[in-house]
Amino acid sequence: MGVKIIIYEDNQHLRNSLQSLLRFQDEIELQAILPNAQTVLQDIEVFSPDVVLMDIDMPVVNGIEALRQIRNQYPELPVLMLTVFEDNDNIFHAICAGASGYLLKKNIDQVVPAVRDVLSGGAPMTGVVARKVLSLFPKPAMPQPADDHSLSARETELLQLLIRGYSYKMIADELQIALETVRTHIKRIYRKLQVNSATEAIYKATRGGSL
Repeated sequence: MGVKIIIYEDNQHLRNSLQSLLRFQDEIELQAILPNAQTVLQDIEVFSPDVVLMDIDMPVVNGIEALRQIRNQYPELPVLMLTVFEDNDNIFHAICAGASGYLLKKNIDQVVPAVRDVLSGGAPMTGVVARKVLSLFPKPAMPQPADDHSLSARETELLQLLIRGYSYKMIADELQIALETVRTHIKRIYRKLQVNSATEAIYKATRGGSL
């Protein structure tokens, strides 16, 4: 059985394109593709997806509100935002709500690699979006006082690699450590920063002075 995904997208043409794209992907099992996220929590309970692809601009319940609902009930479920928007407000709100990645609809060919990436611990984003994310989170001019939640040098190094788009495997190769060691460090980072996703960790660490 492949990776189970559900998609929320209100544009019929794009729904058809996504279905065509995923139809012949043996590693992916498209369980549902829905025009809005009104029943998102019930859908997740029924389908038990491994990954959710979420449009932002939808009727009834928009993608960011749906993402907040998911995070309240399923904090570790990967949710990739799939949207035409690349403005700072939408990116900022999606990241604050706990998005696991952010892809533009014009880059639909990156959906399958992004699904692989997010399941290996990455935070997939197109180049344009990644640059905007970095611009949203400037490093503070003065270092913040150390506290009990401060990241260690190694944890900071790992988080900086996440910002650069590295997957867990790439981080392990770069730092010459075991993959399981990377996972342990990442769990510790999440616990210290009280977050549930890589994008939340990046946001909180840069805003709080850990980076």
